[in-house]
Amino acid sequence: MIIKLAMLIVFFIAMIIVGIYARKHTTSVDGFVLGGHSAGPWLTAFAYGTSYFSAVVFIGYAGQFGWKYGMSATWIGIGNALIGSLLAWIVLGRRTKVMTRHLQARTMPEFFEKRYFSKGLKIAASAICFIFLVPYTASIYNGLSRLFEMAFHIPYQYCVIGMAIFTGLYVILGGYMATAINDFIQGIIMLVGICVTIAAVLNINGGFMNSVFEMAKIPSDNPVTLGQQGAFTSFFGPDPVNLLGVVILTSLGTWGLPQMIGKFYAIKDEKSINTGTVISTIFAFVVAGGSYFLGGFGRLFDGPGIRDAGGNVIFDRIVPEMLVDLPDVIVAVVVVLVLSASMSTLASLVLTSSSTLTLDCLKGFVFKKMSEKQQIITMQVLIVVFILISVLLALNPSTFIAQLMGISWGALAGSFLAPFLYGLYLKRISPAAVWTSFVLGVGITTANMIFKFIASPINAGAFTMVAGLVVVPLVSLVTKKPERAAVDEIFAAYDEKVEKSKKHTLE
Repeated sequence: MIIKLAMLIVFFIAMIIVGIYARKHTTSVDGFVLGGHSAGPWLTAFAYGTSYFSAVVFIGYAGQFGWKYGMSATWIGIGNALIGSLLAWIVLGRRTKVMTRHLQARTMPEFFEKRYFSKGLKIAASAICFIFLVPYTASIYNGLSRLFEMAFHIPYQYCVIGMAIFTGLYVILGGYMATAINDFIQGIIMLVGICVTIAAVLNINGGFMNSVFEMAKIPSDNPVTLGQQGAFTSFFGPDPVNLLGVVILTSLGTWGLPQMIGKFYAIKDEKSINTGTVISTIFAFVVAGGSYFLGGFGRLFDGPGIRDAGGNVIFDRIVPEMLVDLPDVIVAVVVVLVLSASMSTLASLVLTSSSTLTLDCLKGFVFKKMSEKQQIITMQVLIVVFILISVLLALNPSTFIAQLMGISWGALAGSFLAPFLYGLYLKRISPAAVWTSFVLGVGITTANMIFKFIASPINAGAFTMVAGLVVVPLVSLVTKKPERAAVDEIFAAYDEKVEKSKKHTLE
């Protein structure tokens, strides 16, 4: 217990020190929200990766999908690395940086307003952000608190409240730059921690080969492969169709999440994009791939610890149960690992929600004039409000972690992915098509929460994203397109000439 507490105390002190150090960047709105556009490749790549992966992945998703799909759950981590990181940086990184800088857009709702010439889109996007980031935040509190209960025997409520206080402190103190520096520190902890954890857990069952051998003996309980042995160690697992839905939601979904896309707004230069692409992809392979790979062995730890009184599996308990018998030092590493992942994601979420509400709703609508200082203070107050709301939801969780995240990602990515992606590449996309995407994303997600016509919120979220990608260009063909000259002026930003050194090009 002394070892675990010592590591936690050092971790929390370091976070607060970074927050105090980063205060010099919070004198302007750009500094508070985007770090003054000065984040280099390592800070940006780690900020992207640590915002991507949290306790939701390590505790919720790894546990649930590792149980359902066995070792094939590793494909989710591979998809996160190749689609959610590598392709996201290649397809979105440079164009997002150029266009948002040209439009002087600091948030995704502001991008929608200036790209599609509609203030209504900005307000609607801001409301969607604020409402649907709350369940995502609650799911992170939920996952981390489960681990703390296992490691420290601290009641769930105190874990949630303590984590909220520390996250709020360093975000309020240092804004984006505090989260970016802390993300870098936390990212290193995550890389080391996941490798140590995998080795320790596999060693419980005699190492990797023996663990695979034991997994191969377990009969499948999936309706398609009922009773079949070896399904949990097969290449695509017992249920490849639903596995694909999870890959789509957790990988392609990042392309439409405001807290992820915001990292490209703040990046420094071309070198940062190229280097950041490589770093971010490697980070995702290790952290996401490692988390799902670890979760794939969850059935080896089946027992009373992961089941309720009726014998039903509680997915959120699977990964903590895998760690119960590990040495205290390893448990301490895991706690700090998951704490790092969770606090970095939380910081990104609360900063995104507060800046969106302040810059896109309050400024210019509720308050006609707001000075830079007033905007920063408002964002700091809203950070507290957002944390309080998410804490209240986390203290009364209504569903599993993965379902909470699926609802959030489905609404956000289902609403934003298509109009944001097409808006960077196609001039013809109409404001009506963007409104259609918003209605689809929120409508399908909300309707499915009530009527459950798609059994899994994960699959519902994947469906909304794919539907948006199909519907937005079709609606644009039959609705009024924006004024040609205005759109041409926006896209002219891509054609501006820049000089490059010979180490980057021979011509």
